[in-house]
Amino acid sequence: MQASHIRPVLLLAASVSAITLSAAASQAPARGEVWAQARDIPRAAADAQTEEPDADSEWTYWTNGRYRITPGDVLEIAFPYVANLNQTVSVQPDGYISLKELPDIRVQGRTVAQVKADLLQAYAAFVRDPILTVTLKEFERPYFVAGGEVSKPGRFELRSATTLTQALALAGGPTRGANVGQVVLYRRFEGDRLEVKQINVRRMFARKDLSEDVMLRPGDMFFVPRGILGKLAPILDVLRRY
Repeated sequence: MQASHIRPVLLLAASVSAITLSAAASQAPARGEVWAQARDIPRAAADAQTEEPDADSEWTYWTNGRYRITPGDVLEIAFPYVANLNQTVSVQPDGYISLKELPDIRVQGRTVAQVKADLLQAYAAFVRDPILTVTLKEFERPYFVAGGEVSKPGRFELRSATTLTQALALAGGPTRGANVGQVVLYRRFEGDRLEVKQINVRRMFARKDLSEDVMLRPGDMFFVPRGILGKLAPILDVLRRY
């Protein structure tokens, strides 16, 4: 081919490429814009964080300083560039939330920052460079329950890292005749699993060793049983009258 014919061919090819690139650019979604249908989402992407966690890691100690999502909490999810995806969701009793255009995702035991990362990963399957915010709108205040032979039985807020002996003190301490050598701690996990542990608080105090002092977790309940003196107290009261 002669040089005089090569130049028009090159110009024609360049023009076609420019038109093609321009058309592609005009069709490219803007940042945050939906670029795929929800039905095209790979389920693995939406369920990336739905694996069942180890029961012992369900709640981390309060010393980490971050609140963990629990059933009954309400989350507000806002997309500044895709308003139709804005939603307010409640955490179900099983720890999952129901989302627009996505399968349910498990959030129980995770921080707000972790939930945001999970949602960014899931929505990235059909939203270009997703931008969103997650706000904790309502939450159940963490608590523990003290029962049995304590001065003030009932439900108490768990405001910070609290051990069993500290919780016992918050409940007013054991009553006269209580058996603090057989304090029972009840801890419920997901489903029907219930952990029951007997703790000898008397021995810890006698040895001045709190290494066995359990750190309470939200929802824990401890029960202080009645000792021998406590069981005999009604009889002794009757005898004192005579």
